[in-house]
Amino acid sequence: MSTVNKRVVASLALAWGLAFSVSGLAEDSFTNPIISGGYPDPSICRVGEDFYIANSSFEYFPGLPIHHSKDLVNWELIGHGLHRREQASGSVNLVDVQSDGGIHAPSLRCHDGTFYLITTNVYSPTEPGKDTQMVNFVLTANDPAGPWSMPHVIDGAPGIDPDLFFDDDGSVWYVGNHAPQDASYSGEGEIWLQRLDPASWQLIGKRHFLWRGALKKAIWAEGPHIYKHDGRYYLLVAEGGTSFNHAVTIAVSDSLTGPYEGNERNPILTSRHLSYNNWVNSTGHADLVELEDGRWYMVALGIRGDEERRSNMGRETHLIEVEWEREPYWWKENKYLWPVVAPSTGRVERTAPLPFIGRQYAPSLSLRDDFDESELGLAWTFRRVPREDAYSLNRRPGFLRLNSQSSTPTARARIAQLGVKQTESDFTFTASTYFESKTINSEAGISLFQKDNHYLNAVVKNDANGYQLSLYLANRGKPEILTSIAAPNYSGAIQWQFMSAEKQYKVRYRFKPESEWSLLHTMPSNIMLSQYYTGAHIGFYASSNGNPSTDYMDIDWAEYISKPTL
Repeated sequence: MSTVNKRVVASLALAWGLAFSVSGLAEDSFTNPIISGGYPDPSICRVGEDFYIANSSFEYFPGLPIHHSKDLVNWELIGHGLHRREQASGSVNLVDVQSDGGIHAPSLRCHDGTFYLITTNVYSPTEPGKDTQMVNFVLTANDPAGPWSMPHVIDGAPGIDPDLFFDDDGSVWYVGNHAPQDASYSGEGEIWLQRLDPASWQLIGKRHFLWRGALKKAIWAEGPHIYKHDGRYYLLVAEGGTSFNHAVTIAVSDSLTGPYEGNERNPILTSRHLSYNNWVNSTGHADLVELEDGRWYMVALGIRGDEERRSNMGRETHLIEVEWEREPYWWKENKYLWPVVAPSTGRVERTAPLPFIGRQYAPSLSLRDDFDESELGLAWTFRRVPREDAYSLNRRPGFLRLNSQSSTPTARARIAQLGVKQTESDFTFTASTYFESKTINSEAGISLFQKDNHYLNAVVKNDANGYQLSLYLANRGKPEILTSIAAPNYSGAIQWQFMSAEKQYKVRYRFKPESEWSLLHTMPSNIMLSQYYTGAHIGFYASSNGNPSTDYMDIDWAEYISKPTL
C-alpha cells in the first residue's frame, strides 16, 4: 500500500504505508465492520460510482463524520457535517450537551447535485424542570467533504431520526417519528410524514401517520428511510432499541402517504434469534443503497462481542448483501417485492465476498500524525465544542500544542481532551510529548476515554514534591488513582505508550527515545467496555485542576496501530 498525505492518514482512511493481510481471508473477501470504531446509525447514498456514509456523533465535535468509498469496503473519512464552531454553538448545542445527547441518526441524501444531511440534536437543558429538546435540522453542501451550511432548523417536527425523501414529482418530504397520543404501550413509536418546503425549511400541508412498526411491544419504531422501488414506496424502520433485540423491519404502500403494510417475514435483519455470544449482536438501524448495475446492499450498525458480549468500540458500521424477491404465494392478488438481507445466511457475516470483483480490500490499520499541517487531522475529535484556545498548530511548528484548561472531566464540561477512535480491541498508541508545569497540581498526558465519568488518564503531574507519573481511572464514577510514582529524572520530555492485547492494558513510558520502556501499570481491559452510544477514543488530556494556568503540552507525534481479530 502506498503512503498517502498526512491529512488523509490522520483521517484513518488508509494504512500508513504498512503491508497488511488478514490471516485466512480470501483475496475476494472483506471483513465486517467496514467502518470500525464508534460509527453507529449509518446512512448511505450513491452518486454515480461514489458512495458516501454519514454516522451519528452524539456529543463529539467535529460532528456528523462522512466517509467516501468507490467499492463499499474501503472507506476514507473526508469531512464532517458539523465542522465549524458556529454550526454547533446555537440552536444546535454541542457546547455543554449531556453525555449521549447531541447528534442522533442522520440521513444522507443527494438530489439534483446538492447533498442533504438531516438529523436530530438531543439536548437536555441545565435548568430544572425543562424538557429535553429535540432539534431537527438540515445541512446542505455541494460537496460532501464540505463546507456544509449552517443548520436549517425544522420547526414543529417532534421526535428523532428524521429522513428526507425526494419524490418523482419534485416534492420533498420529511419523515420522522414520535410517540403517538393513543399509544398502546409504553415506548410505542410511530412514523409520520409531511411535506417540506426546501426554500423556507417549513413543514407544509397535512401530516400523515404511516406505521407503528411490526414487532409489537418491541418499542421505539425509529430511524425511518423511504425508498421508491418496483413502482411502490418502501418504509424501512429500526425497532427494538439498540441492544440485543435491535431489528430492521419494512413496510410497503402503493401511495407515499400510506397506508403501509408490513412484510409478513419481518424483521428482515436482526441478531435477536442468534446466541448472545454471536460475534456481532444488536444489529439494526439500517439504510439501503442500489448500485449502478442494479444490485443492492444494506449498511447497519452492530456491536462486536469481543469481550463480555461487548467491545470498547461500541456500535460500528457493517455491510450486508441484499436481494429483492417477489412473494411466491399464488393466492395473493398483490405479490409484493421484498428485500431479503443476507439471502444465504440471514445475518451479518464477519467475512463476505467483495461487492466488486477485482478490487483489493485494504482496511485501515494505522495513523501517524507529525502535526506538520496547518489544520488538525480529520480523525481527531473533542468531547463537545472545544474552547477557542484549546489547542494550536502554529505556536510551535511541527507540534500540536494542547493548552491546559482549569476544567476536568465532569458532566457537560469542555476540557482539553482530544482523541481518535479506537478501531479494534487490540491496539498500540504511542506518542512523544513535552510538558513543563508552572502550576502546582497541573497535569498532562494520554487518555483513553468513553464518557465524562469513564476514562483512563496517564499523566505527568506537578505536585508540591515534584513531578509524579500517575494513572487515574474513572469507572462510571469519580476518578481514583491506580498508581503514582515519583519522577525525579523527568525534565519535560516523555514518550507514552498504551497497549491493549489479550484483554489487558499496559501503560508504559520512557524519558529518552533510545531508552527501554518502563511499565507504569497493567490492568484488565474490561474496565473500559462500552455501555454507550459511542465508542472509546485514545488521545491526549491536559488540566490545571481548577487553577488558572498558562501551562501547555506540546505533542511532537502520535501513532496508533490496531490489530484486527477474526
